[in-house]
Formats: sequence, C-alpha cells, structure tokens
Amino acid sequence: MIKARNVQRVIGASIALMVLLLASDSLCQSDEPGQTMRPVIRGTHAAISSMKPQATDAGRQILQAGGNAFDAAVAGQAALGITDFPMNGMGSDAVVLVYNAREKKVYSVNAEPRAPKLATIEWYEKNNGGKLPDSDGLLAGGLPGVVDAWYILLDRWGTMSFAQVLQPAMDLAENGFPLSEAAASQIADENKILKYPTTVKIYLPDGHVPEAGDILRNPDLARTLRKLVEAEKANASKGRHEALKAARDRFYKGDIARELAAFSEVNGGLFRYNDFAEYTAEVETPVSISYRGYQVYKNPSASQGPAELIALNLIEGYDLKALGHNSADFLHVSVEALKLAMADREKFLGDMNFIKIPYDGLLSKDYARERRKLIDSSKASLELRPGSPEKFAGNSSLLDRPVHAVLDGDASHNGDTSYIAVVDKDRNMVSFEPSLHSEFGTGVVMGNTGLIFNCRGDYYSLVRGEANALEPGKRPRSTLQSTLVMKDGEPYAILGSPGGDDQVMRTMQTLINVVDFGMNIQQAIEAPRWSSRSFPASPFPHTMYPGDMSVEARIPEATQKALAARGHELRVAPAWSIGSNAGIIIDAKTGVLSAGADPRVDAYAWAW
Repeated sequence: MIKARNVQRVIGASIALMVLLLASDSLCQSDEPGQTMRPVIRGTHAAISSMKPQATDAGRQILQAGGNAFDAAVAGQAALGITDFPMNGMGSDAVVLVYNAREKKVYSVNAEPRAPKLATIEWYEKNNGGKLPDSDGLLAGGLPGVVDAWYILLDRWGTMSFAQVLQPAMDLAENGFPLSEAAASQIADENKILKYPTTVKIYLPDGHVPEAGDILRNPDLARTLRKLVEAEKANASKGRHEALKAARDRFYKGDIARELAAFSEVNGGLFRYNDFAEYTAEVETPVSISYRGYQVYKNPSASQGPAELIALNLIEGYDLKALGHNSADFLHVSVEALKLAMADREKFLGDMNFIKIPYDGLLSKDYARERRKLIDSSKASLELRPGSPEKFAGNSSLLDRPVHAVLDGDASHNGDTSYIAVVDKDRNMVSFEPSLHSEFGTGVVMGNTGLIFNCRGDYYSLVRGEANALEPGKRPRSTLQSTLVMKDGEPYAILGSPGGDDQVMRTMQTLINVVDFGMNIQQAIEAPRWSSRSFPASPFPHTMYPGDMSVEARIPEATQKALAARGHELRVAPAWSIGSNAGIIIDAKTGVLSAGADPRVDAYAWAW
C-alpha cells in the first residue's frame, strides 16, 4: 500500500516536475503553424489526462505501484473530487466507458442518479408551483453514483483495494492542498454556498473567502472515505470481492447512507434511506457507429452521448477537408447537423429502463441520409425538428411521444463537470466523467460527511409522456458523456470534456480535428471552437435559444460575418473560453501514447 507519509512528498515533487516541464515548453512556443500552447505528452507505457494535476498524479502513483487503468481511474477521480471540488466529488453522478484489453470488449458504466420514490410530477405540482429548482438545494439533488462506479471498476476489472486507491485522496482531504486562482475564484463567486452553514464551514473557514495559495482541507470528507476503508479491512477475511462490497455497502446501506438520509429529511429533501439502499449503477452495452472507419462508442442510457453519433452520421456525408477547417461552410454544416441531433436527443433519449430508444433507426446511415436533406447550406434553422427514425428500423408505427420547445425562461446550457482518462501498459482504457452538474451541485454539504450531492434532479421534464419526464426511480437524461474510439479492432482513443449541453460539441470537434484534419491530440484540443444553444437546455425549464451560435474570438471576423449573414444569432466568446478537454490517442503501429490537456483550464496530462 502507498504509505500516507510519502504521498504528500510524491505528489508535490511530481506536480512541480510537470509544471516546470510544461511551463518551459510553453515559454518557447512560436507562431509557427501547428504550434500549441502546451506540448503533446508522449510515452510508451501508460498515460493519464485529467482536469487537475493532483488527480493525474494520483493515477500515476497507482500505475507505478503496479495497478491497472481501472485502479488508477478510481484513485484519480477520488483525488479529482477533492481538488476539482466545485465540479465533482464523492456526491457526483458519473458515466464511464471502458475498454477491457483481456476481453477485447467495450463496456458502459451508468452511475447516473435515480429519482427518489417521493419525487413525482404530482408532488412538484402541489408543493413547488409546478417547477423544479434550478441547481440549488436538496430538491434539485441527485443520488451519488460515483462510489458505486468505483466499486464496479475495482471489482470487475481492477486489482487493488479501496485502501490503496483512496490513499492519495484521503491525504489531500486531510492535509489539504493549495488553491489555484481559478478554484479560489469559484468559491468567491458562488453565492448559493453562503446559504448553507455546513458548506460555509468547509469552504469559507472562519467566515473568510480563501485566496489563491491558501490550503483547503476537508477533514469530514477524509473521515467518510476512511469509513469505506474500515469496512473493507473488517471484511478482508471474506475475500477481495466481499471486502470491496462491504466498503460500497457502507456508503449505500450502512451508517453513511443513514446519515445522508436523515440530513435530507430534516432539511426538506426527498431522499430517504431506501433510495440509497436500493441504488445500483449499471454495466451496459454501449452504442456505436463507424465514422470514416473509426468505431465511436457512447453510453447508451440516460446520457446525451448518442446525440454525437447522430451528428457524426450527418457530418460524414460532407467532405470537411474540402470545406476547410473552421470555414463558414464547415461551421455552418457542423452546427446544423448538431441541431438535428439534439432535436432527436430531446424526443428519443433517456433512461432505457423506462422508455424505448429506437437506436436501430437513429444510428442508421439511411436515416442520416434522409435527415441530411434538411440542412440548408445557405440558411440557419430556427426550429426544433426531431425525425422519425422508427421508419428506418423496420417499424411502420411511430412513437407517440410529446416533445416541445420552451422559448421562455433562462435555463443555462452550461454545466460543471470533470474528467479523467487513463490508458495502461496492457492498453486497458477508462474514460471517466464525474459531475456535480452545476458548480457546487446542490450547494449543501450533507451534515458531517463533507460531501455535496450533484443537482441532476433539475434535469427532468415535468411534462407527462416526454422521454425525460420525471418518475420515481428513473434516471435523468444527463449531459454526461465521453468518447471511446476503436480502429481496426484495436484501441485508438478516449476523449472527454466538461461543459453541460456543450459536451457533445466539444468531443465531436476534437474527434473531427483528429480524424478529418490530421491534428495531433493537443492541436485538436486547442483549435478554435464553436457552440450552440439552439435546442432545449437540459436544466429546468429547458429554454431553447433559436439560431444561437457562439464562436471563440480566434475565428476570423470574415467568417463570423458570413455566419451571421446565414441567419445565425452569433455570439463571439473570448479567445480561449469554449472548452475544457482532455484525451489520449494510441498509435497501434508504434505503441506510442499521446496525451493532451486543455490550456483553457487547469487540466494536465502525463505519460511515460
């Protein structure tokens, strides 16, 4: 086991080395074509990229101690939950894509929350004015799924114990870590946490807003993590599986669950003990398409991820290289394809345990050819236009499912999520997307546990019959998604990005930059980006902004004018503001791993 007294020294030395190397490289960058703000980090043994350097280093420790990608992903995400605390944590939901090299098989892990038994449309109509709260308070909360995701990764594919993989996170929580400028600003700028004394106690110690360089500690969360390790050790004589399960069950069925449920009931939440005790994450078969010979995988249920596959099928009908990277024609086609895909997201995607998703039609090339005819090369579309994929799956009857566009309200399309990607020496791959959904999630630290619940409960629809309509036990259709790519039957890439509804746009652009334009992973991440809100937002009240499109200011002004002339309601974002991406690419011929991380945020990659 990694000794606790050595962890702080190892983390500090490793992070210092990473910062020195990356800083020295970026200082000598030039304006030469293809130059990047940060280097591609290459190696032949293993690679990690995540939203925080401490998380990347925690995963590295585990790999170098003999663990595999699944062990490292748990260690890295647990540390990520401490250091990227506004975006994810022990109270997160999550989706995971994994490639198991021994089986040569891709799996999806669905750790999205389930609605509490007390959460019904009728309850909200009677008690909350027919509205879902927006990313604030326990009524917006979602059951944590990330702990069950840890258990699944370790139990099914991992080799290490909770005691080993949680050690770096426990050390970071107990002894603390220095805040970056961004993290200090996130605390200072988030007003909702001021309403909750349990949250103020941790994030504004002594009632003061911390500054960059101050040490942030969360000893309550360290104690909660140690309870998992205690349960594991107490059951070690029963074997590894039972020991891991005992740790998992202490969270969902033991004293931790009872404390969380009691706090919820006293403070107006709808969560009760049975909601925790009956919760399980699910291992699923992912959905995929072939895009220009690359097999692209997504999580199938309660995720917006398949919308990217729908969009890629549409885009595949265009010669993007001939259009020109980030030309007006290229950007117009991309955003119009995205709008059609997101309209299908709205009508067809959701929790597969509650609704039928006609994937045979949605992901067919014939359906894409039919839908592609709706893209007007000279005009931006302003309507929500879901299709009829059932006809392309040999089904003559259409799904009678309502869908509507909400044009009032001010629902945000943004979201606050984190990400970690790991590839090991055997070429196991883990693409792990954990989230609190909105910054600081519900805003409420749950009693003395040190953790905050995700606020995914504000994603449901309160319109009966819609794909994402609220029902007890149902998972919301989450924005969480990442990408796993195979090429000729071999592992090729994992990609991910925080960003709410924008996530599929970010991973799609990264993939297209690599596949269609031959960029390396870092160039693909750093390239100027676009986004759109011309479809219903995931959070309540699901506002759509017809024709909306934004581009980073690095897109030439002439291109901006050409897009506006086609009817796009164009917004120009700061030059380095649309993105927080990470990814790893594997060269099957040389065995070289290339890891990239986004300079727009605190993301860091490492390989060796």
